[in-house]
Amino acid sequence: QAQLVESGGGSVQAGGSLRLSCVASRYSLSSRGVAWFRQSLGKEREAVASIWTGSGATYYADSVKGRFTISHDIAKNTVILQMNSLKPEDTAMYYCAVRAPGGRWYEPSAYQMWGQGTQVTVSS
Repeated sequence: QAQLVESGGGSVQAGGSLRLSCVASRYSLSSRGVAWFRQSLGKEREAVASIWTGSGATYYADSVKGRFTISHDIAKNTVILQMNSLKPEDTAMYYCAVRAPGGRWYEPSAYQMWGQGTQVTVSS
C-alpha cells in the first residue's frame, strides 16, 4: 500500500531550525504536486509550502516566506521542508500530502494522499 511518512519534528527554541522529511513508499513523487500543511489545536489545516516535483516550482505561505524551503530529493523519493528562524506560532502538527490533478496548491481538499504527521513545537 502506498504511503507517506513524515519525520524530523521535535522541540526547539525560537530562532532554531528543523528539517522535516516526507518519504513515499510504493509511490513515486516524480512529477507530483507535494505540499506541507500544518494544523495547530483548534485551528484549520493550513498550507505551508508546495513543490511541483516535475519542474521544481515552489509556493509558500506568506507567513513562512524567507524562512522555510521546500525541496525534492529524487534519489530518495523524499520531499524536504527546511525550517529556519522558527517562531512559537510555527508550533503545529505538520503533514505532507500529494495533490490530485487540478486544484489549488493551498487547498487541503485538492490532496488525495496524506501522511500521519510530525509534531513541531517551538518555545519562546
